[in-house]
Amino acid sequence: MTMRVLFSTTPAFGHLLPLLPLARAFRRQGHDVAVVTAVGMTPLIAPEGFELLPAGPMPDVLFAEVGRKLGTNPATSPTPEAVAEFFAGVRVDLTADEATAAARRWQPDLVVNEMVDFVGPLVAAVLGVPLATLAFGPSVPAEFTDALTAVVRPRYEQRGLPAPERTPSGRWLLDTCPPGFQFEDFAVPPAVQRIALRPEPHQAPGAPAGADTASTGGRPRVLVSFGTVFADPAVVGPLLGALTALDVDVVATLGLDGKPEDYQLDSDRVEFSPFVPLAQLLGNVAAVITHGGAGTTLGTLARGIPLVVVPQGADQFIQADRVAASGVGLALAPGQAEPAAIAAALRRLLDKPEFTAAARRIAAEVSAMPSPDAVAEQLRAEVAG
Repeated sequence: MTMRVLFSTTPAFGHLLPLLPLARAFRRQGHDVAVVTAVGMTPLIAPEGFELLPAGPMPDVLFAEVGRKLGTNPATSPTPEAVAEFFAGVRVDLTADEATAAARRWQPDLVVNEMVDFVGPLVAAVLGVPLATLAFGPSVPAEFTDALTAVVRPRYEQRGLPAPERTPSGRWLLDTCPPGFQFEDFAVPPAVQRIALRPEPHQAPGAPAGADTASTGGRPRVLVSFGTVFADPAVVGPLLGALTALDVDVVATLGLDGKPEDYQLDSDRVEFSPFVPLAQLLGNVAAVITHGGAGTTLGTLARGIPLVVVPQGADQFIQADRVAASGVGLALAPGQAEPAAIAAALRRLLDKPEFTAAARRIAAEVSAMPSPDAVAEQLRAEVAG
């Protein structure tokens, strides 16, 4: 049975990238794959060769509308109310009808959404199509899922649809979080089937899995990555300056459109990298300093590399909590995250082998999880059945 599989995502790199391994797996198996999201995501989707069903605005418009309604920014002040209004309120209001019309024309057999995309579930409900939800990190705390479910409810009711009783609301939960990194009280909602799915650091289309991450001798190599949104030179620049006092070589990512001169740093020990897939940066890296985005965190741990996490907003505090609790690294609260303190945390990480040992234990768990190809085949069989 050949299927048409529609992936639905919030229009942001950190939300789309974790979906790509499964989308690629479906395509390798001969299925038709499309992505429904804002047209501004074309530069990332076009090289993949997936059909784009454009729907809704990019995050800048969504943030502005949330600010108008609530007077707050859910990226920097991620309260349950603000997060729910962004993902389950404003984005659904400005995207769902356009997405539904496009999906109706495309006629999917299966919809796959990411955990905080609420457009895909509504589209699946309208079309009567089964839904699988990909969780791209540890479980979302109940105060957030309860708020999300409550905010999206009237969007279903005004369309004559039964409102979801929970988040996630689909038939399957595709769980990319390895057991040793998950919250101890994690439980799958009733009537939802959990399917483990191996997380992977983002790779270019057709790229190999990546090289050994062991240090090659000389100074340890450290990756500093604050993702595509939070790579603020005012935050990262002083940190890089503090790291030059250590006996390490640093690779620092520039976000989507940053320039080396933005960081006012003159050091032959710091190499700047434009946006490239994370997998290309992890080779021969001894440690990663990051904001704690879910994709960066799980991708790093999939390679057995310890982390220093300096959360800036969004869901990064969840990853920071899990990094500290699982022993795979250190997390600094915003009030503690002075550049000298981050440098000291890195020094401790490199001096204490137990952090690397814990990260490698998580990597072993990741390698034992079902591959994207195996999960794609399982979903095909269950949809066909």
